[in-house]
Amino acid sequence: MEEVDVEPTVTNIPGIRHGKHMGFAWGPGDILVYETQFKPSGSLLSGPGGSFIHKVRKDEDIYSPILRKLFNESHHIFVGLQTIKEDLPSKSKRPQFVSISRNYRSVIRACMEELQQVAVSTRDTEMGTQYGNQVSILLAIELIWNLCEVLFIDAAPAGSLLLHLLDWVRLHKADVDEKAKDVLQSDSPAEHHNYWDVVVSYVLQGRLEEARQMLVKQATLHPASRNMYKLMDNLLSKMPFYNPGGTQTLTEFDVKWRNWHEEVDRYLKDNSFASNQHLELICKILVGDEDALLEQKELLSTWYHFLVTRLLYCHPTVKPTELHYYAQSCLTMFLDSRSVQEPLDSILLAAFEFDIYLVIKDCSIVLNNWWFVAHLTDLLDHCKLLQSHNLNFGSNMREFLLLEYASGLFTHHSLWQCAVDYFDHCPELGRAYLELQIERVPLDTERKALKVLRICEERQMSEQVRSICKIMAMRALRNNRLGSALSWSIRAKDAAFATLISERFLQDYCAKGTFSDLDLIDNLGPAMLLSDRLTFLGKYREFHKLYGEKRFKEAAKLLLSLMTAKIAPRSFWMTLLTDALPLLEQKEVIFSADQTYDLMYCLEELTTSLDTAAPAADTPMQEEDVEQTKVELLRLSLARNLAMAIVKEGTVET
Repeated sequence: MEEVDVEPTVTNIPGIRHGKHMGFAWGPGDILVYETQFKPSGSLLSGPGGSFIHKVRKDEDIYSPILRKLFNESHHIFVGLQTIKEDLPSKSKRPQFVSISRNYRSVIRACMEELQQVAVSTRDTEMGTQYGNQVSILLAIELIWNLCEVLFIDAAPAGSLLLHLLDWVRLHKADVDEKAKDVLQSDSPAEHHNYWDVVVSYVLQGRLEEARQMLVKQATLHPASRNMYKLMDNLLSKMPFYNPGGTQTLTEFDVKWRNWHEEVDRYLKDNSFASNQHLELICKILVGDEDALLEQKELLSTWYHFLVTRLLYCHPTVKPTELHYYAQSCLTMFLDSRSVQEPLDSILLAAFEFDIYLVIKDCSIVLNNWWFVAHLTDLLDHCKLLQSHNLNFGSNMREFLLLEYASGLFTHHSLWQCAVDYFDHCPELGRAYLELQIERVPLDTERKALKVLRICEERQMSEQVRSICKIMAMRALRNNRLGSALSWSIRAKDAAFATLISERFLQDYCAKGTFSDLDLIDNLGPAMLLSDRLTFLGKYREFHKLYGEKRFKEAAKLLLSLMTAKIAPRSFWMTLLTDALPLLEQKEVIFSADQTYDLMYCLEELTTSLDTAAPAADTPMQEEDVEQTKVELLRLSLARNLAMAIVKEGTVET
């Protein structure tokens, strides 16, 4: 598509003085704007800059609670559309596409009705105006979508086309029903001031049966003109309408319609209705008199209503390829030279010209968000109507619009979850966009973090998984929630961070004498192999469990292996040797002679390293005495245990 040659809309920011230099920062969906200290040359303004930072939102609609329902409901329809199998023949898929299109329109209508109710009930004038504007936008969206459904998705042929266009006009010109209700509820409907407006409106919309029922009331009131009303009733009842499901061919219908048209024209020329201006007007409309139709501009209200009425009474077998000619001529006739063509007129005209790309382009410019163009383009693409149109920057038009729409959703605190599915169905750039956007989701709570994490894990986004886990682990560690921090670091497979948290667990144990988060440590499983320190933490906890269950020999063997295999950090050896004291003091020999020698070796290695290390300046003398006492007690217990073990082992051998 060519470059958009329109002026950008101006957003006025209250509180900013004219002529001040502005600074700004771009966000994914918003812009932050602020006054700066910079003073342009020649500026007469002085004083400090403003103290406010203004937030300018690109898409305000996603923050409307009612329109949020539109985004949520249409998301489900979109996902369902993607599941339609590509290998099905296009004829069997068309009814499904039409059904999906109607589902989209029903969601638009539901939101529109809710907005109308809120607009009427609200006491806030400004909010009422805002709701009213949103209703107008949704009305236009539904009008355009319905026409695109008729022309592009359903692709109605000649004959059926006019019937669909009649339904389209009737749906979007419903004020006649309100008028008819007022007329029929009055004491004398035939004398009501809106009576003839209702009858003529019915005829203009091709609702001839309802027009006949209204005319009966007038005929009853004027017995002298009964024959004239009967003649009009006969003409209205005889007007043929094409039946797509019937046996009649389009040619046979055309012949029948021409005979009826000639009959009506004959009665008009015979002045059969000259004595009644209202019936004569109806007769002129039935023959398609352009002047008579243009006199009813107020009742028609729009050029496209005029177009459909003109086709009904002049060209009922119009072909899709002929529509653009009639549409252009009706627009020219209906709008006088002083009228300005509205953007909606241009979009509808482009649709009648079957220029899909111009419809999408103009809607992208006029509408205030990407919802409409993204979903309509996606549906048209599934109908194989956009296959030849690729953009110059890497993706086709469907994908480009879906990416823009989904990027907007990602700025919302809850709608970002819907956006994920849109990115999933953009094969070229969807994953790259998702990877960038998912990192910007604020992880306010652990529940939200788990949602984001699950999305990343399902799509094998390993970098993002690690990033999320590290952020949450660091946050938990800052809040001294060691169990949560360890859990997140294990999920991130971050060995260095797991080592750091394991150290904190061990420090806490040394300070308090107990472990926190026992459930987590008890169920580490293979995850303990992530780092040596985590392995030690898991095994050390296992030693405590064995000791608690009085399985002393297994506990002793595990304790010794932690030191001899160098799994335990050297700084923790004294704690492990101290844990061995109760086992050494048992009546039953727990450690064998060889195991006792190993313990002695570990103790000597530890004391040697402590002797060679320079004593810390801030270490109190009392602590050094305590450590020395521990060493002496350990040597004594080890010597006693070694003697008992040698005696026991020697006794067994003899």
